[in-house]
Amino acid sequence: MKYTSNISVATAAVAFAATSATAFVTPSTTTRTKTSSSSSSVSISAASAQFQEDLTFTPPDTSNAGEISEQLCTDAAAKMKRVMVPVSNEVSDTGYVGISFIHWEASPSAKTANKTKTLPLLLVHGFDSSALEYRRLGPQLAALGIDVYCVDLLGWGYTQLDAVNSFSAKAKVEALKGFWEAVGNNGEVVVGGASLGGAATIEFAAQNLCKIEVTEDGEETSSGFVRGTVLIDAQGFVDGIGPMSFLPAPLARAGIKVLQSVPLRDSANQMSYYDPSTYATEDALKVGRMHCLRDGWEDGMLSFMQSGGFRPKEKVPLIDVPTLVLWGRQDGILDGEEFANKFVDGMPNARLEWIEECGHVPHLEQPELTAKSIEAFLREEGVRPSKNASAQSAAGIFDGLFNFLN
Repeated sequence: MKYTSNISVATAAVAFAATSATAFVTPSTTTRTKTSSSSSSVSISAASAQFQEDLTFTPPDTSNAGEISEQLCTDAAAKMKRVMVPVSNEVSDTGYVGISFIHWEASPSAKTANKTKTLPLLLVHGFDSSALEYRRLGPQLAALGIDVYCVDLLGWGYTQLDAVNSFSAKAKVEALKGFWEAVGNNGEVVVGGASLGGAATIEFAAQNLCKIEVTEDGEETSSGFVRGTVLIDAQGFVDGIGPMSFLPAPLARAGIKVLQSVPLRDSANQMSYYDPSTYATEDALKVGRMHCLRDGWEDGMLSFMQSGGFRPKEKVPLIDVPTLVLWGRQDGILDGEEFANKFVDGMPNARLEWIEECGHVPHLEQPELTAKSIEAFLREEGVRPSKNASAQSAAGIFDGLFNFLN
């Protein structure tokens, strides 16, 4: 079966850099009131969270306006919502921004069949991409009994673009934190990212690592909420975006126009796959490029570029929670022999799994194999929900109720 494919995040960035060098469980209840902040030291089930849905949001019409034929893309777009999440006034004067996401709820039958409970999985897309990047992986994981939230980074995908002060790397991580506060109630979670989304994942995880301690009475106490990470052909050893961050705005905008162009997107698409004849289709360009046509996208990209980008390199050794490093054996963008092994050598608790006959985007080219690897990881003892998380699950229902009443 032929699939349409998405533009790889770092692929577009790598191709763009080369070009410029010669002249980038639906929460069970939805409320329309602002949710109050909850402490990161409390582990609460994401399924019981409540959030303020952005009622101005219309999901992308991928099949008609986008002229995209892949049914999985249509299905994923239909699930997309946008939620108002808390951020600092440095990011938005209102203290909130709209973050789009797709939730694939775990199959009830799969959860019943497998008695080993798992934490929800929060997935971050790569450079200038969207949650639609996970349109093949999300359903596979849900069918295996995994609750999956795929979120758009602020300024990319289908997030709010107007009335936002900053789309910097720092703002993206802050909004990601706000998303999990609003939708996940800061409950225990495993977070994953592909390509440049790996850099965002590393920065997010480093700020919110879960620390569990057992008292003399045998009680568990915790702070933070990230219990594990999944890095998919991730970028974690290059800080910033190079000379592009120092370009004057007019030159930077010219580069951004190139990044949006069909020729560059096509070039990046071809580089992403082990089997480009099957996956790097013309239709694939529409999936990866559709969000770039939104008003405000260019300003958001300029803000990100001028911020200097993510800086994950020094944070990699800080990620001491269990980590699954997944890598396409034939990745032509980020050489696995170099970078995958760097993660294993540099992180206290990481292991590597190769995805065979696969390029830079295992979640698009080998979604079934990728899903099985992630499921097995999430069911390992060191990544299962803690006793504290299980105990707080029911309490989360009342926490959500109080948020609603406030």
